[in-house]
Amino acid sequence: MSELEKLIQTANTLRSPGGCPWDAEQTHESLVQYLLEETYELIDAIESGTREDVLEELGDVLYQVVFHSDLAQSGSLGEPFNIQDVAKFTREKMQGRHPHVFGTPEELEKYKAKTGDDVMLNWDNHKQKEKPERASVLDGIPQALPALALASKVIGKAHKINLLDKEAESPIQLNTEEELGALLLAIVQAAKSKDLDPERALRTAVRDLSDDIRKAEVLAASDAGVIGVED
Repeated sequence: MSELEKLIQTANTLRSPGGCPWDAEQTHESLVQYLLEETYELIDAIESGTREDVLEELGDVLYQVVFHSDLAQSGSLGEPFNIQDVAKFTREKMQGRHPHVFGTPEELEKYKAKTGDDVMLNWDNHKQKEKPERASVLDGIPQALPALALASKVIGKAHKINLLDKEAESPIQLNTEEELGALLLAIVQAAKSKDLDPERALRTAVRDLSDDIRKAEVLAASDAGVIGVED
């Protein structure tokens, strides 16, 4: 039995009759806070910890996946699934998003990629095949992201539809992340001195940009429809 199989068995034993009462009482919702904590602890370990720290925190995040999968196996989300189903789903998704590696001979040629930038040119198209119901480039972005991470995601989407010019010269000249960090810290400090909430302020600005993106998408779709009729 592999170590991963032993871990899966451990989680199941803890949640089974005669196991740990606390584990047995947990739900997907009650575990969310721990998933967040473990994720942030892993980030801390990667950024400033040791090999052992990263090893430990990776294990804690992995255990969250195992725990949620064991819960789902009991039918907590409707039709039961287990961690093997999770692994299968993820493997198939990753292979589908990398036709330049796992594709047919035609796809290997069509999506040939030598750099990461080459890959990203087609990434959204690959994702769109998986989720054709998504109508906007914004669909799928977690709104619970911290404001700064959310802003980065939404601005990236604005670049993709050419609502914002990625190559346009910025009025703020930055060359290093150290300079960027100092500027962000100064902005937060200025906000606090005026009793302004920088998180809420940035979320509001991002919400406005998101509205502009959706309006631009509607306009583009409308223009495409008009062109189609005229042709």
